[in-house]
Amino acid sequence: MICSRSGDGNLRHFLTTKLGALERHVFIEKLVKDIEGDNHRLLQKLKQRIDRVGLQLPTVEVGYQNLVVEAECEVVQGKPIPTLWTALKSILCGITQIIGCKPQAYKLEILKGVSGIIKPSRMTILLGPPGCGKTTFLQALAGKLNHSLKVRGEITYNGYKFNEFVPQKTSAYISQYDLHISELTVREALDFSARCQGIGNRADIMKEVSRREKQSGIVPEPDIDTYMKAISIEGLKNSPQTDYIMKILGLDICADTIVGDAMQRGISGGQKKRLTTGEMMIGPARAFFMDEISTGLDSSTTFQIVTCLQQLTHVTNSTILVSLLQPTPETFALFDDIILMAEGKVVYHGPCNNVAEFFEQCGFRSPPRKGISDFLQEVVSRNDQAKYWYHEDQPYSYVTVDKFVNMFKDFHVGKKLDEELRKPFDKSECHKDALSFNIYSLRKWELLKACTAREWLLMKRNSFVHVFKSAQLVVVALVTMTVFSRTWMNIDDVHAKYYMASLFYALIRLMSNGIAELSMTVSRLAVFYKQRDFYFYPAWAYSIPATILKIPFSLLDAFLWTSLTYYGIGYSPEPERFFKQIIILFLVHQVSISFFRLIASLVRTPSVAATICLFSLIAMFLFGGFIIPKSSLPTWLEWGFWLSPLTYGEISASVNEFHAPRWQKVLSSNVTIGQQVLESRGLNFSDSFYWISIGALLGFWMVFNIGFTCALSYLKSPGSSRTIISHEKFSHLKEKENFDNSCQEKELTCVDTHITAAEATSIGMVLPFEPISISFQNVQYFVDTPKKMREQGFPPQRLQLLQDITGAFRPGILTALMGVSGAGKTTLMDVLSGRKTGGSIEGDIRIGGYPKVQETYARISGYCEQSDIHSPQITVGESVQYSAWLRLPAQIDRHTRSQFVKEVLQMIELDEIKDELVGIPGGSGISAEQRKRLTIAVELVSNPSIIFMDEPTSGLDARAAAIVMRAVKNIVSTRRTVVCTIHQPSIDIFEAFDELILMKRGGQIIYYGELGQNSSKLIEYFEGIPGVPKIKENYNPATWMLEVTGLSAEAQIAIDFAHIYRGSHLCQKNNELVRELRFPEQGSKELHFSTRFPQNGWEQFKACLWKRHLSYWRSPRYNLGRLIFTAACSLLFGALLWQKGQKIDGEQEFFNILGSMFVLLQCTGIGNCSSVLPFIATERVENDGKNIFFHCAFCLQYYTCIYEKARKG
Repeated sequence: MICSRSGDGNLRHFLTTKLGALERHVFIEKLVKDIEGDNHRLLQKLKQRIDRVGLQLPTVEVGYQNLVVEAECEVVQGKPIPTLWTALKSILCGITQIIGCKPQAYKLEILKGVSGIIKPSRMTILLGPPGCGKTTFLQALAGKLNHSLKVRGEITYNGYKFNEFVPQKTSAYISQYDLHISELTVREALDFSARCQGIGNRADIMKEVSRREKQSGIVPEPDIDTYMKAISIEGLKNSPQTDYIMKILGLDICADTIVGDAMQRGISGGQKKRLTTGEMMIGPARAFFMDEISTGLDSSTTFQIVTCLQQLTHVTNSTILVSLLQPTPETFALFDDIILMAEGKVVYHGPCNNVAEFFEQCGFRSPPRKGISDFLQEVVSRNDQAKYWYHEDQPYSYVTVDKFVNMFKDFHVGKKLDEELRKPFDKSECHKDALSFNIYSLRKWELLKACTAREWLLMKRNSFVHVFKSAQLVVVALVTMTVFSRTWMNIDDVHAKYYMASLFYALIRLMSNGIAELSMTVSRLAVFYKQRDFYFYPAWAYSIPATILKIPFSLLDAFLWTSLTYYGIGYSPEPERFFKQIIILFLVHQVSISFFRLIASLVRTPSVAATICLFSLIAMFLFGGFIIPKSSLPTWLEWGFWLSPLTYGEISASVNEFHAPRWQKVLSSNVTIGQQVLESRGLNFSDSFYWISIGALLGFWMVFNIGFTCALSYLKSPGSSRTIISHEKFSHLKEKENFDNSCQEKELTCVDTHITAAEATSIGMVLPFEPISISFQNVQYFVDTPKKMREQGFPPQRLQLLQDITGAFRPGILTALMGVSGAGKTTLMDVLSGRKTGGSIEGDIRIGGYPKVQETYARISGYCEQSDIHSPQITVGESVQYSAWLRLPAQIDRHTRSQFVKEVLQMIELDEIKDELVGIPGGSGISAEQRKRLTIAVELVSNPSIIFMDEPTSGLDARAAAIVMRAVKNIVSTRRTVVCTIHQPSIDIFEAFDELILMKRGGQIIYYGELGQNSSKLIEYFEGIPGVPKIKENYNPATWMLEVTGLSAEAQIAIDFAHIYRGSHLCQKNNELVRELRFPEQGSKELHFSTRFPQNGWEQFKACLWKRHLSYWRSPRYNLGRLIFTAACSLLFGALLWQKGQKIDGEQEFFNILGSMFVLLQCTGIGNCSSVLPFIATERVENDGKNIFFHCAFCLQYYTCIYEKARKG
């Protein structure tokens, strides 16, 4: 129970199970006002209360010994790219394996015999360069490895092996990829996760604590007692734990915002990353394995989150292993232990305090102003190791990873670890609640209630889809009624055919109405597989609500269609037959929905699923008894008539109508009109077949739904196919296994590195360009206040996102744009680059002293977006080549262009992976940091004068970030104008910039000027402001700057940094510079291009066609699906109508052929359209809603009409 004081001074009491959103928010705000301080205080009070009564919290010690993880790769000749040809070869190889012929395979070791112990109460950081096996390592420890990987060695939790408990419930793996249902809000997503993961042993602990306190006469603190009781109640729909997690992760500001996706605006990328973390932290797991949780977050936010994790580890004795890419020294200092990996091996595993000592013993030392985490990731790299060698009196020689591993075994930390590994964990010391032995946390009924509540919520969120479908059905029903309205006039054998046709059309209309279920089911499968594998709920708890909650919509659609058409067309007027037709159409609609759900769960790929569904519909229509009557079917295919659900809909609808009294008029042939009509269609069944058909439809419904549940239960998530490598790479790997690192090779490595750097500096000198400055004065940016914000009380006037922004970017000067999340960094870059198409922009923007003309500006500028936008079926080299083809001037010959592309690839260090497919983020292809470098290469190859980069180092490890910044510095050295937004830079990266524009929330500048040597000018400026604390020795200036200028710091010392900057001498100096740059230099001319695009229409067409050809050819699933669909349809029609056209006996056979031709022509077109939509969507909408097509069009690469012609070609 929670007590709070109302306005009149009276105490109000709230039951913890009945708290509303406001009461929960107020309560958590009371407990945790300041995240870092109050959160630690809260955890300490919880721990003290438990310790006071002599209880011990359960702990988990994770051990791994001689752990080896292998992946089997298929070796192919040429490029390792999946194409239509390689797909056909794989199918043939699968056939040949049956007779004993196997393709060449190579077993690639991802983890190579690693051993260690991750202890409770100590927070461990996992570091290592990309490709070293960090993600595989984390997944292996959490029991989340792909089943296609082979695992050797041993992983134990408190001495127990994986087959002795449920590791997925004991631990939580937090992926680097964000998979969430887009329609849910942040609060709803976390509430559902908390509800499904349960409370673990919290209720038992609470019960025992209360019992012992009562015995000892201890009175607990009311707020702590309330909080502990609230989080110990099982099955709460809205838990205070959700508000607590949102508070410490900074998600409370977007609690009621939907997650969003490519088609719906939602929370930001950084907030999605925090939501992914919170989704697993909210559960009762005792061990956490977190994979790159800081991507997209600024350094202050990362520090805050890791601080909360440290408090959780130390106070509650949790076991936490976190993989981070670029931790600042302050964040790194929060960890107790470190695991350093390289080339699939553990180089060091032990206390953070001893890691510098270990590498000094090996001969390497970190420079004074170098972050220790950056040093560790670079010292194991072949290209960066030499610069850290500190024995000047001894010659440097490359130290391999194997040597480091052997040195660690002789190091005192390694010896201690080896001793601990030799002593097995005593299982008798394991707390009874430390490990989970139950697969699911809730009772079956509670799981069903939770999934049903979420499904109902999603249906309400998608109400537009259902309303639109019903409205569409109403329109089609009105048209159908109009077309067939004249048939009621005569009851004879001629008009009976119209009645029969209208019944069949009603059936296929309701059958086709369920197609939307296919795409909706496929779109949610990724989240389902994630939650299923984490044992949130079983498959049946997901499938039952999805089935039952669709019943009202089927009833509604059946009722609407029948109500509008039954009496309008003029069917038999008896009321019971009206309701019988509703039952028929209702069941057909339900069968359709269930069938499409089943196909979606079996195939799991949108394009292939659409193709299979269409073929299935064609088969159902053909065997349904109307287009080709049963009597006209070949004898050996009559079984198809009885297997089509449409058959039973046709039988029941025909029997219901043509057994009515008005069709009982006897003809001269001594049969009734109804009998004659039914016999002509092969549907002359008795009245009892109405109910038999109803039973058959119910049977199909049950079979499809059971199949849907089984498919969800047993099939694995897609995308786990075997890796393909080229024969060249295979040979290289084999040589590397037997390679002896000689001194000669080591010297060659250093020389190669030097050459690469030297070559990089020459880039841009091959192709001429004109250095250009950009100045902007009093720039303002306004947007209309969103409706939701107006409803929450915000003023209806326009929102101002940028306020009086004045500055300049000059050639040869690297400028950083920094600020906390929401400060307006990306907004400013979008405004200056002309990418903001909405809102209102005010102020003066000039290029080289001339007013900005967007068409010209787009030709001389490049923009590297934060989201990496690339076509997935193109290789890295081809992506750069395509950009160069369309964006370099037509005067540059093909050879020069190719050489320029080659230089760019070498400078950005992409030449080694130039033949790898880009792929889809989180699915296949190159890694995140490689995609980031590719984004820079694609823009750089256009030879721009001005380059904007939105967080170029976000999502990269320290070494990759250093590579990118080295490339950026090389670009700047060619006198280009380069501007970068940046989130959490290390000291090295931050001080690589020449100037800084620092912004605060609200879109205001609080510093614009030079950084100076070791950031001296920046530090001098802020330390000169009264109340700002001095920077600590060797502290990261970027981190210090963000800390002392944050909103809380401003409030604490009661100053406005924006106001101080506007009145400073620095601001006056900058304003004078901008005024000078507003006027062009003498003798300069305004930039002008004779053509709008760099290339003519024919070259654009060739480039687009070349790219589309490659994309189509490398989409074997799509192409094979189309080929198989066409071939299967041809075989089906050929079998059904074999030799029917040679001799036509009677009107019926003629109609059979016409009807089949109509179905074939219509469905083939529809089939190609439906299967191509997901494929085109991959190009049109990709990467968090960023559109590949519009990105290229904005850069003036091609005419839209030419792109469309090439795509259709």
